Amino acid sequence: MNEIHRIDLPRIVLVGRGVLESLGEICRELGIERALVVTGRKTYKIAGARALEILGEGGLRAEATYVSEADLGTVERVRGEAAAMGANAVVGVGGGRTIDVAKLSAARNGMFFISVPTTASHDGIASSSASVKGLGRPYSVRARAPIAVVADSRIIAESPYRFTASGCGDVISKAVAVRDWRLAHEVKGEYYGEYAASLALMSSSLVMRSARQIRDRLEAGFRTLLEALVSCGVAMSIAGSSRPCSGSAHLFSHTLDMIAPRPALHGEQCGVGAIMMAKLHGLDWRAIKESLRVIGAPTTAKELGMDRDTIVEALVKAGEIRPGRYTILNRVNLTAEAAGALAEECGVV
Repeated sequence: MNEIHRIDLPRIVLVGRGVLESLGEICRELGIERALVVTGRKTYKIAGARALEILGEGGLRAEATYVSEADLGTVERVRGEAAAMGANAVVGVGGGRTIDVAKLSAARNGMFFISVPTTASHDGIASSSASVKGLGRPYSVRARAPIAVVADSRIIAESPYRFTASGCGDVISKAVAVRDWRLAHEVKGEYYGEYAASLALMSSSLVMRSARQIRDRLEAGFRTLLEALVSCGVAMSIAGSSRPCSGSAHLFSHTLDMIAPRPALHGEQCGVGAIMMAKLHGLDWRAIKESLRVIGAPTTAKELGMDRDTIVEALVKAGEIRPGRYTILNRVNLTAEAAGALAEECGVV
């Protein structure tokens, strides 16, 4: 309990239909005068162009830059462009890669970061963590929590449903992450925060309960998912680390990113990983699998586009890729034979 950590939370969170129109007002409220909008070619048409217009109409100087990759070279380019225009904020308008590049660029420049997601594919929209290539590790690093999150449910609803299902997989996997965190506390004496853990667990539970609303593309379902993703970001900020939201299922996903010929979406992989990790923990893995099935997220290797050997290899290697992050995988130390049996018992292969 002697560990001290700083809690940085979003000052403003807007969730709902049409909230993108409030972007200029939010920037004025925060005292932002110049902003670099980081977006992709496709997301520029979806929301980036309108974001630029709104900022201009609000009296701000705004410029746009496009990103196609989430790597260190892109981060450095965006940092330079933001500094050159004298920006005091970086606005990320797009999916996971765009948000991560904008977030890390803002952190390294000491600027505000505003998150404007166009998909709900993972919890990075409101967290202080970013995942980009070139940092020498397959998992997220600490960046900066957004000063504001503008999550327009109309834009999210119009995005490909696969991204929404992926976001659900990411949130549902928090049930496993929290249990991993508690295990690390019991075995290794790591700091464990009940409040942050409860927030992550509640997010997982609410998405599971809202599975049919999400599947039916109802406004209430999209709002629940977006609020859950924001809550997960807040949980990580309160904990001072990604512990309440990133455990063995995430390590499984990161390992697949490294070894699979064609990795699936992060949240899709986390969802499948959560089924198997829940069984190792003695949790109700069938309930997790059924929720994912109802939502339309993958629950098998075949649905991820992978074969049995890839799943087994990921299960065996996942506990080794992040030294210092103790999870159920460190306790059970799966062999290839045991990993295969686990995947078969859960119907993953």
